[in-house]
Amino acid sequence: MTDAIRTAPAQPLVRVLGDEGLRLFFPLAALHAALWPVLWAVVNGFAMPFDGAIPPGLWHAHEMLFGSFGAAVIGFITTASPEWTDSRRLQGRALFALAALWGAGRVAGLSGADGAAIAAAVADTAWLAALPVYVAAVSWRKRTTRLTGVLLWLGALAAAGAAVHAAFVLGDVERAQDGLHAAGLVLLGLLGLVLARITVPVTNLILDPGQTRSPYRPHPGRLNLAPGLVAVALAGEIAGLSPAVSAYLFIAAGAAFLDRVAESFIGRAVFRTEILALAGSSLLAGAGMLLAGASRLGAPFPETPALHLALMGGLGLGVLAVLAMAGLFHTGRTFPLPAAARPAFPLLVGAVALRVLPELGAMPPPPGPPHALAALLWAAAFLLWLKVYWPFLSKPRVDEAAVC
Repeated sequence: MTDAIRTAPAQPLVRVLGDEGLRLFFPLAALHAALWPVLWAVVNGFAMPFDGAIPPGLWHAHEMLFGSFGAAVIGFITTASPEWTDSRRLQGRALFALAALWGAGRVAGLSGADGAAIAAAVADTAWLAALPVYVAAVSWRKRTTRLTGVLLWLGALAAAGAAVHAAFVLGDVERAQDGLHAAGLVLLGLLGLVLARITVPVTNLILDPGQTRSPYRPHPGRLNLAPGLVAVALAGEIAGLSPAVSAYLFIAAGAAFLDRVAESFIGRAVFRTEILALAGSSLLAGAGMLLAGASRLGAPFPETPALHLALMGGLGLGVLAVLAMAGLFHTGRTFPLPAAARPAFPLLVGAVALRVLPELGAMPPPPGPPHALAALLWAAAFLLWLKVYWPFLSKPRVDEAAVC
């Protein structure tokens, strides 16, 4: 196979990247995730080039949720939906049109000006609305309900995004903050759904590389417990429940994520990077939601580091895990993860610890400008992934090359 790959005719990079959603959007997600926090915390000193009605901190949250994590969502949905339904995948111009919309939003997000909020609203609302429409169309053509959960969460993300962007355009800081909070919960719900979908096949492949049996079979009633309870917590936020009631809803959702961690104890194989990454994502998401609930009940720390633990930690680690695992299988490779890419996971966890633990009072702030070291470790994690995986993503699948 190696000789066949070496002699396979080269394909234009644009054609390769446009062949599947993850080939285009996973590198964009990694680049944005690496560069934006460094610009925010190290280069610009938590400021934006232009002053507008929306505070810089909300622009930062906007760019992480709809920029970094948004690109990962586009890449995953346009890749996984066809795979789950055995349908034709989105390719070529459609993918590049989504990338252009996503990119226009990111250019607007670099300035922080009030006019940029309008440009970001138009571009981001377009691709946010396009994703549930695409999933609904695939479901209709295949007459399947397999994508119903994904469709509901993508619809919720589009609704939260519309609320956020309307508030940004109007300069309504309070509503913008509420909308971003809701968008973060939606992404956590989508994370819970994705982890439920991919953990079972990943674990079975670890336990039985020959795929002759399915030794890992989690309880079906608990499979979607985490996203379900996140949905309840989100409904409580929208309904304006009291801080105490919403706190217990957060704690319940966090406990459901921790329940997934308990199911990860599968013997010695639990120490495999693939298992630790998925379990760690649930652990950090669950711990963050538990601490957010505790903060609302009067714990002696603010809610902000708890939300960072859930989103930066749980969602960030989950995104990195998906980038690493899907990036293997959809380029014709399989486990184990490349040894050179494995340090990306402890780098990301280290970044989360440096960002969260000082504000929780668990450690003194690290030396240097505030959050600079955390931003640099975070960037190193995603840039390391990109360095290792770019040769895979920028060339045809190894099995396709072997046939040539």
